[in-house]
Amino acid sequence: MSWFNSVRNRLPFLPKRESTPDQLWHACKECGAMIFSKEYEENQFVCPRCDHHGRMRANARFDLLLDPGYTVLPQPQVREDPLKFRDSKRYVDRIRAARLATGEQDALHNARGSISGRPAVVGVQDFAFMGGSMGLSVGAAFVAGVQAAIAAEAPYIIVTAAGGARMQEGILSLMQMPRTTAAIAQLKEAGLPYIVILTDPTTGGVTASYAMLGDIHIAEPGALIGFAGQRVIEQTIRETLPEGFQRAEYLLEHGMVDMVVHRKELKQRLATLLDYLNPAKEAA
Repeated sequence: MSWFNSVRNRLPFLPKRESTPDQLWHACKECGAMIFSKEYEENQFVCPRCDHHGRMRANARFDLLLDPGYTVLPQPQVREDPLKFRDSKRYVDRIRAARLATGEQDALHNARGSISGRPAVVGVQDFAFMGGSMGLSVGAAFVAGVQAAIAAEAPYIIVTAAGGARMQEGILSLMQMPRTTAAIAQLKEAGLPYIVILTDPTTGGVTASYAMLGDIHIAEPGALIGFAGQRVIEQTIRETLPEGFQRAEYLLEHGMVDMVVHRKELKQRLATLLDYLNPAKEAA
């Protein structure tokens, strides 16, 4: 777009704007259509041409699913860089860069509110923060979300989006798998529903733990859901996998998820499910 900037800068009567051409437009990753960013956001980050469901930030998810007036819960404090890890950069530098880029402390956030009048605590993984990777902070936030749900006697709903465990935390990141599993057991002992919304992508240790332990599993259309990547699986079993393997629709057909729901219908579907799973609970 350098030609655009060059021409625009030569026109003195055009007012200067904060938005750059790249920010004004969004290119759909599926069909390549150019969409006004504002139109894309108003369409809930779904391409109006091909219906591709794009990734959403945590606040946008909360606005989509929860009624106005919800409360974002504080992030639990954990040790940062417990292994003093360094690859091409120090881990603390990677965390700092992710915080500057996203404006968030880490990859999982919780909010307490209601869904069409039904009380709920909702957790959202933000893929923009280091690929939504699961580390100590994500595990602590998940447990905090479950505890908030138990305290409020409300369902816990998690929206997953992750590339897997956070390698910079080594075995400590893998320990979040049993830790979150134990938290889910506490939720079920309290008799409260646990619903998982699988978005693109949900992979690795997240899929191998809390993403597949829900009472109900909902997937967004076209979402990539799996443990290992398709290339790794094909190299291991030395077979070509079927078309659409690890996509939401394929997993629905083979019984791995309960339903595939369009983003525009998701809030109402959740409200209906909460009526079935938690009929006695209504928001004050």
